Amino acid sequence: MSNTLKLNSKLGYFDLIMIVVSLVIGMGIFRTPVNVANEAITPSIFFAAWIFGGIMALTGALTFAEIGSRLPVSGGYFRIFSQCYHPAFAFMLNGTILISNAASVAGVALIGAEYICDATVQILNLSPIENLTEAHITIAAVEIILFLGLNLLGLKTSATTQNILTVFKLTVVAILIAAVLVPVEAAPAIINTLETPHTYIDYLKSFGLCLIPIAFTYGGYQQTINFGGDISNANKILPKGIISGILLVIVLYLAINYAYFKVIGFDNLKSAESIASIMATRILGDIGSKILTMMLIFSVLAYVNVGLMSNPRVICAMSEDGTIPPFFSRHSKRFNVPVTSLITFTGISVLTLFFAKSFDVILNYVIFIDSIGFIAAAATLFILRKREPDKGNIYKMKFYPWIPLIFILSYAFVTYSVISASIDKDQGRSVLYGLCFFIGFLPLYFLFIFLKKRN
Repeated sequence: MSNTLKLNSKLGYFDLIMIVVSLVIGMGIFRTPVNVANEAITPSIFFAAWIFGGIMALTGALTFAEIGSRLPVSGGYFRIFSQCYHPAFAFMLNGTILISNAASVAGVALIGAEYICDATVQILNLSPIENLTEAHITIAAVEIILFLGLNLLGLKTSATTQNILTVFKLTVVAILIAAVLVPVEAAPAIINTLETPHTYIDYLKSFGLCLIPIAFTYGGYQQTINFGGDISNANKILPKGIISGILLVIVLYLAINYAYFKVIGFDNLKSAESIASIMATRILGDIGSKILTMMLIFSVLAYVNVGLMSNPRVICAMSEDGTIPPFFSRHSKRFNVPVTSLITFTGISVLTLFFAKSFDVILNYVIFIDSIGFIAAAATLFILRKREPDKGNIYKMKFYPWIPLIFILSYAFVTYSVISASIDKDQGRSVLYGLCFFIGFLPLYFLFIFLKKRN
């Protein structure tokens, strides 16, 4: 009986694909194409950046597939740092990444709250809500706490819920892609007759700025290796799930951006406020727009849920390794859930709600931190291969070392673009906050070590 229960609680190939899709497809694809269009000088730059972003994601998926296959344990994204780097550096990386992930969950929950408020007002014909900011924060906090309760019921329950919510998300994407098949007339393009010629440097800078929101939109799949200890036959299923999931995402992203381009138009996309609503209204009218808004809410909930599924496992892994107090590794006896870590990450996410102003404000901060984490994580593959070059029964990528090198260099370019954009737009605080959090975790690490020795 116990063996059967343990086997049934494991994640399978389909579960893993759904987790990858949910980790990657958040609200970004329904918002960031506007940011990309604003930074793109021409439509060619727009599509080239999305294609290159897909290549970055694929090289990353291949890299993390092998890393996850070599280290199929719960909280794998933390353990690769702790096994390959100095414990202090690993603590600094993971602590900062956790804060960044909490900010992402909080920001997306706020977007969901905005959709919920708008949908409630439209459907029930209510007067505009007073104190809208407070309403958004309250609703977002309720969303996060709701999924805290769901995740406390066990991994399989939250994974099943994730599969259902992901189906809603994929349905929304499919509807938007189908817009290219509907004979609707796109809004007239805005023609700028005073446009000045651009240099190669201008094109390169535009390309780099486009990659910032694209990197955010494609990110998330790396957290899949946190489930290594919860996957049946992880050495084979984990690589297949990551690669299959990211290939599906790439196809969907390119298709949906082509739909935006055809229906809304490149110039109009730059100033569009709600691209998903515009697409739905042109296809199905006002009623269709309201229906799609409700489905978008489920898309938000899917991201919040999978964020609470993944990140607490990193906190738990840090506790099991002795980096933070053992209190954080406590599991519930009935559902085998890392209760303390789950509640801790939920608390950080809810607390972040009171500081996160909007999705756009935290974008540069999140990408700056994620880029550092991506580069450091991908570099561990060189260390793991050197330590165990002939380790059997694992996935080993072809074209090594070129694939991880392309991935690392690509994110180094994204990091440079983030710093340049922050300076040009007077938003240097995003990068500064990231560096402060990163450095601030160093004394915290030695504090935990001191308390550990003292006890």
